[in-house]
Amino acid sequence: MSLIDLESLDALFNPQSVAIIGASGTPTKIGGRPIEMLRLHQYAGRILPVNPGASEVQGLRSYPDVASIEGDVDVAILAVPRPAVEGALKQCAAKGVRGVVMFSAGYAEVDEAGAQEQRRLMADARAAGMRVMGPNCMGYANLRTGMIATFHPAFLTVMPPTGRIGMVTQSGAFGGLSANMASERGVAFSHIMTTGNEGDVQAPDCLAWLARDPDTEVIMLYLEGCRDGPRLLEALRLAHENRKPVVAIKLGRTDAGARAASSHTAALAGSDAIFDAMFRQYGVYRANSIEEFFDIGVACSIRKPPAGNKIGLVTVSGGVGVLMADDAESRGLDVAPLPQAARQQMKALVPFAGVENPLDVTGQILSDVELLNKGMHIILEGGNYDSVVCFLGASMRNPEFAKSLIPAWQKIAADTPGKALAIAGMVDPDTRLLLDSLGIPTFAEPTHATRAIAALDGFRKALDRRFSLPAIGGALPPLPAGPITELSAMACLRAAGLPTVEQRLATSADDAVAAATAIGLPVVLKVVSPDILHKSDVGGVRVNLGDADAVRSAYDTIIANARRAKPGARIDGCLVAPMVRGGVETILGVSHDPVFGPAVMFGLGGIFVEALGDVAFRLAPFGIDEAHRMIDSIRGRKVLDGLRGAPPADLDALAEALSALSRFAAHHADALLSAEANPFVVFDKGALALDAVIELAPDATPA
Repeated sequence: MSLIDLESLDALFNPQSVAIIGASGTPTKIGGRPIEMLRLHQYAGRILPVNPGASEVQGLRSYPDVASIEGDVDVAILAVPRPAVEGALKQCAAKGVRGVVMFSAGYAEVDEAGAQEQRRLMADARAAGMRVMGPNCMGYANLRTGMIATFHPAFLTVMPPTGRIGMVTQSGAFGGLSANMASERGVAFSHIMTTGNEGDVQAPDCLAWLARDPDTEVIMLYLEGCRDGPRLLEALRLAHENRKPVVAIKLGRTDAGARAASSHTAALAGSDAIFDAMFRQYGVYRANSIEEFFDIGVACSIRKPPAGNKIGLVTVSGGVGVLMADDAESRGLDVAPLPQAARQQMKALVPFAGVENPLDVTGQILSDVELLNKGMHIILEGGNYDSVVCFLGASMRNPEFAKSLIPAWQKIAADTPGKALAIAGMVDPDTRLLLDSLGIPTFAEPTHATRAIAALDGFRKALDRRFSLPAIGGALPPLPAGPITELSAMACLRAAGLPTVEQRLATSADDAVAAATAIGLPVVLKVVSPDILHKSDVGGVRVNLGDADAVRSAYDTIIANARRAKPGARIDGCLVAPMVRGGVETILGVSHDPVFGPAVMFGLGGIFVEALGDVAFRLAPFGIDEAHRMIDSIRGRKVLDGLRGAPPADLDALAEALSALSRFAAHHADALLSAEANPFVVFDKGALALDAVIELAPDATPA
């Protein structure tokens, strides 16, 4: 069942009529600006001012109330103060208005009383079948139809109605800033949507609507937080299904940033590590700055991803070429050398050129348009590169000189339609627009060009892979009630499909000796108690016990230590398990995120996870392929390939275990607070969980 009602959003974002409640004859006022901009952008629908004190507003007939309007009203813009909002919403409900854009502020962003009033008003609107954008929002702009339902002055400039970028932002001010930046950059949007307090319509709703919108090819998403994780995931799946790249900025990377974001939007910031993992899992490009946000969004809007990751670098400066090569390779692009035959062709064309990769063609190639054309064709076709970045310094800053090179770039682009081209260097604004129209993005900073190509390649990989969630089924047994001991935790993970070491419970020293003899010496003994989570902290573990006397002594010592450290603890005895040697220690864990639910963690064990924090997360559930991508994403990945003669770890067994743990976590999402298999040892063949901890949520009902 879908969490997002796209049909109801159609009426909100593509209306045939719009009433402005609180309409003003003064264009600079909040109730006057939407009328001015609707007319400026030539909105073809009915514009219906509502002002009981005026018969005419800005040359249009004005109505005393919504009920007086003849015919249907699709959308109403509320430009009235908070005390007048409830009455205006009741008028809209009685009229059958299907969508409301609520500029009015003073609700959840202010205090709890405001939040309660917001919830009540939104409940009334939902009962009447109305969708509400806001409150406390700057509205939206459908630039295809001229439906400018906002008061931000950025839209006083008429923008081209041919844009292919849809923008969703929880910050109205950022939406206006984006419109201004786009105007200066020559970028055109299809839609800009600001969601404010998200009393009803949330950013994921807008994202999902744009994912289905035929006029939008790229979606830019500005998030300060997320109230509904499952809804956001559904929207991202819809964008993936429609092969639409999503470029995102998510605030709150640090604790201080998260606190600021929450107070600003009354939103749940969630764990940034989980957000980051979610973006990776769903193929979203996460930008770290507004400049990067626009660079990648624009690049996606003017050209399709390359067919592969093989990149050619052309430069008029050897040093800049090295800079680009370093950046490209660090981002996973293949900076392959130019083949010998193509080198010879380039040498014949420019005898003193450096013909490795980067190709240092010097300024000679710019002295002749035909030389540039021939050289680029040799590189693109002879080198069989999927993309080429050409650094031209400040040469194209001169409009006249740049104009002389445009025919060459037109021919290069036309002759190599499947190749991704980018130009680095200083380019005047008019030339930049011309190159944009050819599908050639330009960047002043050379590494921003390689960054953009890497982002396009990342979208190719993300959009090409089949997106599917594994079935979580009902075959798993219920979780035990109450505090779960290690013995029970291991049994749960074993039933979920994770390989676990053999364990036996001993309730006396003699039992421990018998169990050790049956399992095979040497063994490990660990205290079993529902009240002792960290066994080592209380002296509750003994390892490498090689004979019966050592086992008997260890049992007595462990029980005595536990009783001394935790006098009131329930002690069931000791676990006896074989002493496992070799392999690579890893950690597999589950945590419950308040926004997205269960998330699985993976990292190398021991000091790696504690000292370096080198871990990866994925939202549960996920399949084997995603588990392999998760494994590959940690910085210490090479450890699993075998170091100093050690055999490589069985990555398939590790991926199987991660996927199994994710299904377990998803199945028990409502009951599980956390789970951990640590250490989880991966051998050259197979893997084993040596220890496990499961914590239930305080109000858990095991299922």
